[in-house]
Amino acid sequence: MIETSLQGFGVLVTRPETQAAKLVEAIQSKGGTAILFPVIEIVAREKAAVAAEAAALAKPDVVIFASRNAVEHGLSHTDGAAIAAIGNGTAAAIQALGETVDIEPGAGFDSESLLQHTALKDVRAKVVRIVRGGDGRELLAKTLRDRGATVTYLAVYDRERPAISSQDREKLEVIWRAGEIHAMTVMSVETFTNLTALLPDWCRQQLERVPLVTPALRVIKEVQNLYPSATTILAAGPQAADMLDAIISIHQTELGQAT
Repeated sequence: MIETSLQGFGVLVTRPETQAAKLVEAIQSKGGTAILFPVIEIVAREKAAVAAEAAALAKPDVVIFASRNAVEHGLSHTDGAAIAAIGNGTAAAIQALGETVDIEPGAGFDSESLLQHTALKDVRAKVVRIVRGGDGRELLAKTLRDRGATVTYLAVYDRERPAISSQDREKLEVIWRAGEIHAMTVMSVETFTNLTALLPDWCRQQLERVPLVTPALRVIKEVQNLYPSATTILAAGPQAADMLDAIISIHQTELGQAT
């Protein structure tokens, strides 16, 4: 981790409130100010309904967990199969709950990375269960089906756009107009879509002026398509330390420009 201070540097954190703590703490540990503005809400599906759906699915040979949320709400539905994690963070969440991860990327944290694993190269006649939210990217399932697997989904939670009060939106605009937001973090394209929908009009107009930090190239492509002049920084990964390093690099650049 890069060593420097973020004193006087404000960062808009858009992660769900229940998942933002580590990033908020990392920013604050360097003297920065984290402004929490969650634009996605994770809502667990009713356990009995999920259990009934799981029971109706074919017994899996491999169960892939697509996120930490999938682990939190669906780890009981492995049915004795080999367990795969989309990335290191998801793997750590599985291990923290006492299970062993059999398949995880050697590097990376997305579908493309996981698909490179030897265990998923030849899946002919195997049943692969993907535990995830109510929707998501289809690349993983499509590729595994192309390789001969039967792929099923088990949705254990939903991602919803939260209702943000006019008072909270006005409060954010006051902070932004005061020049207290110097960077923002966005973890997914859905996050960015929700952010643009929930921001006050004036704040939305500032999106090309405030550097955006993300671990996903897909986000950078989406942002640059909509806001060609925006500054985007690719973090090495989604972990708090990776995001913090990218945030610090922005601050260092600003300090260099000021001297």
